[in-house]
Amino acid sequence: MTDFLEFLRNNPYPGRGIAVGKDRVYYFIMGRSENSRNRIFTETADGIRTQAHDPAKMKDPSLIIYHPVRTMGTDLVVTNGDQTDTIVEKGDFRAALMTREYEPDSPNFTPRISAVCHADGSFELSILKHKDGRCLREFFCYEGCEEGKGYFLSTYRGPGDPLPSFAGEPLEIDMPAPEAVWAALNEDNKVSLYANVGGAVTIFNKNRGD
Repeated sequence: MTDFLEFLRNNPYPGRGIAVGKDRVYYFIMGRSENSRNRIFTETADGIRTQAHDPAKMKDPSLIIYHPVRTMGTDLVVTNGDQTDTIVEKGDFRAALMTREYEPDSPNFTPRISAVCHADGSFELSILKHKDGRCLREFFCYEGCEEGKGYFLSTYRGPGDPLPSFAGEPLEIDMPAPEAVWAALNEDNKVSLYANVGGAVTIFNKNRGD
């Protein structure tokens, strides 16, 4: 099992990440450009959305303004892009993601990472990434997990040029408290963190002094 806090402390730029455990879900965003860093999470009626912290500084909203978290009946959907809406509109996690692919941000071709958490404790994780000019769609289905344990996907393995996509199965991790996760994220690059622990939501925004 990977020590999640140690992993985050030693990785300055995993990009965007989703961690799902027995009783909690985390989603964080990081940024290197002014445009990416100029964001906050705000709550909505059925989840959260990203928005510009300073609208005057927003340049291109196409890949950075979206609903990362939405409910779908009794399910919770968490993603790093507007595929959240595709999943909720179709009502089917896999069928929706079969219509989507990685982000068109050459040369990085940022993967789309997604999760759906069911009321019975089972969940699925997915990553859509660029491989040999095509889209590789990977799905990982879990019947649940033990207390204090979780699984993690991020867009990137770490810094690079171009940024290297996450590879392999989701990492098996421990699931620390939200405050510890927020503190472990790289201070320069972290932007926001969503934490849902037993249904109680906490949001951390660097631009609001968290």
